[in-house]
Amino acid sequence: MDSIYQFAFAPFQEFAFLRRALVATIALAMSGAPLGVLLTLRRMSLFGDALSHAVLPGVAIGFMLFGLSLSAMSTGGFLAGIIVVAITGLISRYTELKEDASLAAVYLVALALGVILISRRGTKLDLLHILFGSILGVDAGGLLLVAGVASASLLILAIMYRGLLLENFDPSYLAACGSRGILLQQLFLMLVVLNLVAGFQTLGTLMAVGLMMLPAVSARLWHDTLPAQLLNSIVQAACAGYFGLLISYHIDTPSGPTIIVCAGALYLASLLFAPRGWLPRICRPAHLKA
Repeated sequence: MDSIYQFAFAPFQEFAFLRRALVATIALAMSGAPLGVLLTLRRMSLFGDALSHAVLPGVAIGFMLFGLSLSAMSTGGFLAGIIVVAITGLISRYTELKEDASLAAVYLVALALGVILISRRGTKLDLLHILFGSILGVDAGGLLLVAGVASASLLILAIMYRGLLLENFDPSYLAACGSRGILLQQLFLMLVVLNLVAGFQTLGTLMAVGLMMLPAVSARLWHDTLPAQLLNSIVQAACAGYFGLLISYHIDTPSGPTIIVCAGALYLASLLFAPRGWLPRICRPAHLKA
C-alpha cells in the first residue's frame, strides 16, 4: 500500500506545481469535454482541431507585443478565433463552399502565419512553448484563467442546453424561430474558441483540442443518452489528465503530450470494450447483430 501511495499520490502532495497542473487539467476536462461531445453530435469533430490552430496568429501577435504575457496572448488568441469563425461563416454563406471546406482553408493560412510571426520575434523554445504548452508551468494567474473559463462555460452551456438539443435533434423547429439558431451556433463556437484559448498555455495550440475531442469520441461508444455521454467524457478527460501527469513525472516525458496519449489509450480501450466497440460487436449473437 505504501508503494502505491508513493507512486500515485505522493508527487501531488509534495509538489505544488503538480497540484496546480492537475487542477487546471480537471477544470479543462469539465468544460472542454462536454463541448467535444456536442461537436461530435453536430458532426463537427474536426472543427475543434481547425479552431485550435486558427487561434495561433492572435497568440503570436500578443507574444510579439507583450512577450510571454498570458493575458495578452489569450486575448489575441480569442479574437483571432472569433475572426476565423466569422470569416468562415461569410465564405460559406456567400459562396458555394461548405463551412468545413472554408474553415480548412482559413485555418491552414492562420497556422502558417502564426508560426512565421512567432519565429520572427521569438526563439525555437518560445515556439515550442506556444505550440505544445507547458502545463507544469501553470501559475496562479493561469489557473484563475482556466478556472474562470471553465466556470463560465459550464454556466453558459446550462443556459443554452435546450437550444443546443433542439439544434442537434430538431433543427427545422429551431429554423422556424428565425435567427435564434444562428445565434446559438455562433455562441457555441465562441465557447469552443474560449476553451481552446484557455487550454493553449497548458497543452499548447496543437494539443489543447485532444482533451476536448478524444474523451468525447470515446464517450459515444459507451452510452446512448446525451447526459451520460457528457458525464463520461468529463471523467475520461480528468483521468487522462491525472494519469498523464503521473506518468510524465515518473518517466520524465512532456506532460501535455503524455496526457493526450493517456486520452488516446482510453479511446483505444473504448474501441475494444465499450458496448459499441469491437469485442462486444463480434461476440454478440448473430440474431442480435441485425
